[in-house]
Amino acid sequence: MKSIWSVVVSLVLATLAPLAAAQAYPDKPIRVILPVPAGGTPDVLARHVTPGMAEMLGQSLVIDNRGGAGGRIAAELVARAAPDGYTIFLTSPGALTIVPHVSKNVPYDTHKDFAPIGLISKGAFLLLVHPSVPVKSVKELIALARSAPGKLNYSSAGNGTANHLAMEHFKNVAGVNFTHVPYKGAPQAVTDLLAGRVSVTMNSIPPILAHIKGGRLLPLAVAGAKRSPLLPGVPTANEAGVPNFEAGSWLGLAAPGKTPKRIIARLSEVMVKAVNAPATRARIEALGADPVASSPAEFAALIRREWELNAKIIKAAGVKVD
Repeated sequence: MKSIWSVVVSLVLATLAPLAAAQAYPDKPIRVILPVPAGGTPDVLARHVTPGMAEMLGQSLVIDNRGGAGGRIAAELVARAAPDGYTIFLTSPGALTIVPHVSKNVPYDTHKDFAPIGLISKGAFLLLVHPSVPVKSVKELIALARSAPGKLNYSSAGNGTANHLAMEHFKNVAGVNFTHVPYKGAPQAVTDLLAGRVSVTMNSIPPILAHIKGGRLLPLAVAGAKRSPLLPGVPTANEAGVPNFEAGSWLGLAAPGKTPKRIIARLSEVMVKAVNAPATRARIEALGADPVASSPAEFAALIRREWELNAKIIKAAGVKVD
């Protein structure tokens, strides 16, 4: 009889152990993998958002910068991590919606190997030109480009980067042709634009704001749904005569694909509260981005839409990286 009771007790304890572990989550620090080096906008934003999450979770969130290969290195680490909530991914569009279309033998599946937690922020790109280009508006730029197809060139941070695809998308929507000049990063692309060696580009606003205010670059349109508070006098693409055109970047959190829904829900809950804290919202806006704090389902839908759109842009432009 005693042995039977021992078996029953053991079974009960075995059943309760996972429940206790679930209720205790998290009981150790959480690693937040970033696909960029320290110091960039995503890194700064992460360090604004994660302290609030850590306070609510009662555990520290440790930033782990794993830049390189357009985000592929970081994404692979997350995809292969244990789905236990102790490794999460602060990702931008590249790793999940661009790399799978332009790189060979990508060792992860965007839609199966990641569980979206939520979108933190979005930031629209800015269409701008060197002041030597004889235009003052998007309509004038389009007219100039149509008068001499391929004569105007544009810079990007490299083949398959977000601003490369943004310019290719603009070409398709506006019905114009520019010549692509890829660089090994956004700073180099902006440097040659400032020197007048290239004519056009799209870029995030904060890194080029001082050049705009100094008259060294001319902004034509914000590629977003609304004007930027950093440049309130610059129209949106829609206002400038190019409807149905938006382009930019975003940052969101995801976990390994089979992470339990209860853990995703908990991480989503604290992320939303952290992003919506007034001080955090102000810091995000100061970086030229819009705080979003979406649900997991909303973020998943965004990833799917951008994955499909980028596939079309890449196919039309014949973009290849390796």
